[in-house]
Amino acid sequence: MHNMILILVQARMTSSRFPGKVLKEIQGKPIIIHQLDRIAQIKTKVKLVVITSDQESDDQLVQIVKENGYDVFRGSMNDLLDRHYQAALFYNASVIVKIPSDCPLIDPQVIDRVLTYYNDHQDIFDFVSNLHPASYPDGNDVEVMSFSALTNAWKHATKSLEREHTTPYFWENPAKFSIGNVLWESGLKLDMTHRFTLDYMEDFEFIKQVYDQLYPAKENFSLLDILDLLDQEPQLMSLNEMYAGVNWYRHHLDDLKTIDSSQTKL
Repeated sequence: MHNMILILVQARMTSSRFPGKVLKEIQGKPIIIHQLDRIAQIKTKVKLVVITSDQESDDQLVQIVKENGYDVFRGSMNDLLDRHYQAALFYNASVIVKIPSDCPLIDPQVIDRVLTYYNDHQDIFDFVSNLHPASYPDGNDVEVMSFSALTNAWKHATKSLEREHTTPYFWENPAKFSIGNVLWESGLKLDMTHRFTLDYMEDFEFIKQVYDQLYPAKENFSLLDILDLLDQEPQLMSLNEMYAGVNWYRHHLDDLKTIDSSQTKL
């Protein structure tokens, strides 16, 4: 069976907490390009596309992504579910992978692992992620779904949080979808203690330190390389540890049936 696998990296310039974060430079390169270069190292054959808004505020982002040789699709600013669906339709994808642009330290091996699990079980699962429950350090987010499942969600999801965050409709409706989860094979669970995601200035300082120490010598440094660095220099963790475990769930605990307060810091 031929699968057209489409990896969609959602990005925009108008982040409420940290505007323009995706174009901030580390080691002379915009952070979004670092992330795309990392994703592009995966072994699975995919089409990689940045999906951003059709607003003027994202024109500069589009220009820089294209200058660096990556494709861009533009769609709705706030209805991310629609933006993913329209991109999937445009590229005629049978499998869609959602990776947010605030994961500049994402390990390509983790993406391959989740994709392989999905491919091996696609007759069983509509949706597979490594987030429900999460075990990897925050910032290795991979969610995979079939086009038919995405279409189902696009047609039926009505809550604003389901449209804005793209995938809650899947895991909030386990009776409608068959859902798989990939746990970190290490047996470790670091999602609430290790924060490799980019949402605040402190996160940027942490990510910059990791790149400054690892990237020049080894462009494709891994998750284990980062953990080794943190063992050697534990003080780096203090740069953004005040946000470890903090995620968007905290604002929606009343609305989410399948998420509880143990999965986010308030």
